[in-house]
Amino acid sequence: MKLLYCVEDDSGIRELITIALSTADFEIMGFEEKDSFYAQLRKRVPDLILLDLMLPKTDGMTILRELKRDENYADIPVIILTAKSMELDKVKGLEAGADDFITKPFGILELLARVKAVLRRSVKKETPDEFLEYNGLSLDYNKRTVYYKGTSVALTYKEFELLHYLMLNKGIVLSRDKILSEIWGFDYEGETRTVDMHIKTIRQKLNAAGCNDYIATVRSAGYKLEEAGGE
Repeated sequence: MKLLYCVEDDSGIRELITIALSTADFEIMGFEEKDSFYAQLRKRVPDLILLDLMLPKTDGMTILRELKRDENYADIPVIILTAKSMELDKVKGLEAGADDFITKPFGILELLARVKAVLRRSVKKETPDEFLEYNGLSLDYNKRTVYYKGTSVALTYKEFELLHYLMLNKGIVLSRDKILSEIWGFDYEGETRTVDMHIKTIRQKLNAAGCNDYIATVRSAGYKLEEAGGE
């Protein structure tokens, strides 16, 4: 039975989610704020976390970033639950490492479907290639570090996942839609510029480390990792 944690300060919503997921054969524990959540997290790591953004003491975005910086918890799938619906909030949540984003109010059937979808995707990522090298560029998946000829390259969670995906598929053209599906993990229709934005920042950080033009733009197709530069 999969273990889920729900961090939600609204007792009514928390109880509704707990009952719904329990009846769907999930083990679910609810938390009102971060202290009780972290106390339980240190005892037992869940298979997925449902995380509200508007919380007392510490907001959900801060908790998400803390989780993704900790190697013990970085790979736990996180679904953001929030009343916020602006695109910028979604981008910030996804950039910080969230696997999905559900805006309140939401239907229980939708919630169940998204939970199951994120859990299915997380299974595929349980055994990633741990260490990759390509022309002086090295990536350690477990340590979540990237170096170019000894120079550290600091990437955000999604930038790291995207570079890892490119390195796994070096020489293969990956469409923006394919990248969105694999890295963001759900239908993000109409927002393929998110990929372009992340590619741009990865390029800037690699260039600053002396690693130039490894990510090529293939016109009207997508991106691929290669030694020669793109357009």
